[in-house]
Amino acid sequence: MLYTFYEMQQMAFAPMRYMATQGQKFYSNPTNPVSHTPAGRFASASFDILEQLTRRYGKPKFGLTSTIIEGQTIEVEEQIVSRRPFGQLKHFKRKTHCSDPRVLIVAPMSGHYATLLRGTVEALLPDHDVYITDWRDARKIPMTEGSFDLDDYVDYIVDWLEDLGPNTHILAVCQPCVPVYAALALMSEEDHPCTPASMTLMGGPIDTRKSPTEVNQLAQDRPYSWFENNVITMVPAPNPGMMRKVYPGFLQLAGFMTMNLGDHVDKHNEMFEKLVTGDGESANKTRAFYEEYRAVMDMTAEFYLQTIDIVFQRHLLPDGKWVSKGRTIKPEAINETAILAIEGELDDISGQGQTKAALDISTSLPHELKDYYLAPKVGHYGIFNGRRWREDICPRFKDFVRKHDQKVKKKTA
Repeated sequence: MLYTFYEMQQMAFAPMRYMATQGQKFYSNPTNPVSHTPAGRFASASFDILEQLTRRYGKPKFGLTSTIIEGQTIEVEEQIVSRRPFGQLKHFKRKTHCSDPRVLIVAPMSGHYATLLRGTVEALLPDHDVYITDWRDARKIPMTEGSFDLDDYVDYIVDWLEDLGPNTHILAVCQPCVPVYAALALMSEEDHPCTPASMTLMGGPIDTRKSPTEVNQLAQDRPYSWFENNVITMVPAPNPGMMRKVYPGFLQLAGFMTMNLGDHVDKHNEMFEKLVTGDGESANKTRAFYEEYRAVMDMTAEFYLQTIDIVFQRHLLPDGKWVSKGRTIKPEAINETAILAIEGELDDISGQGQTKAALDISTSLPHELKDYYLAPKVGHYGIFNGRRWREDICPRFKDFVRKHDQKVKKKTA
């Protein structure tokens, strides 16, 4: 019922959105004398903000068509190398003969699309052969494709690592730190030939009992049934995934916005003022951020609820009690893959110590294969995006990967 109401709301907003779009075009048209007046700029800015607030945002594009390698501009082509019902594996193929370390970025399935990691990919491209998991919106997946839960997520990671072959370096950002760790533990126990050469975990909830945040506390304080009854709804017709139970993207977005509502209001006020004063460049940067931020996807109910149960309420991974499809996830099985844990000092989603816990529970891994970095004055998103990521964290990751790569070759562009 909630999802149906949301769809009706979007339909009801359509005439208003059309009016806002036309009004913005009229008052911003340079051939219109009114557009050069304070009143015209005020009207244009008002319609612009209204259109943004009522729009339904689709899946963004990565838009990464080139990178710089040794001072030369190198063409980059996006390729889909593996398609599965709930996600695909994307390769950013560089038109170069460089043989750099192969990196699999595992994007979070936590509401946003993989394009949220555009800055992560962009910074890695000059020195790495980059792949990324590109998860699908559950709203668009027919019921005939079956279900998808946290255990299936683990299997997807193992399968994609097999597709890529030996000597792959895996990088998990936020939510996937848990299933990626589980996949590594399973492969290590089997002595799988495609076990990653290194694993980097960034801002992930390995053990949410360490420095619990507001998000962790919410999951801990409410019973499992509360989430099942209050945030799970059914996809309505005419969506391809109709009748599928999901945790809808619009509810996730509401939760994201509520956490820092004051900051979001301030940013929109600033954007409005920039538009009125004619500072389009600054306004466009804020607009671009929110176009990405508001682009959300649905998660399957079974994946979301199992994550709440296993990760946030019962802490089965750090306690060594997670049984995935009959297989016990054994942290002590990891004994050869180097692990780098990265946390942000100001992370308000995954508190300090939660990601570092991966090093503590890997009791069979030699100390020299464990590394940790706490990024000072960096929040959750700053770990994988922005200046601190590019200038501080990414170089550390690059050095770590090369240190543990089994076959680093000299680049020959």
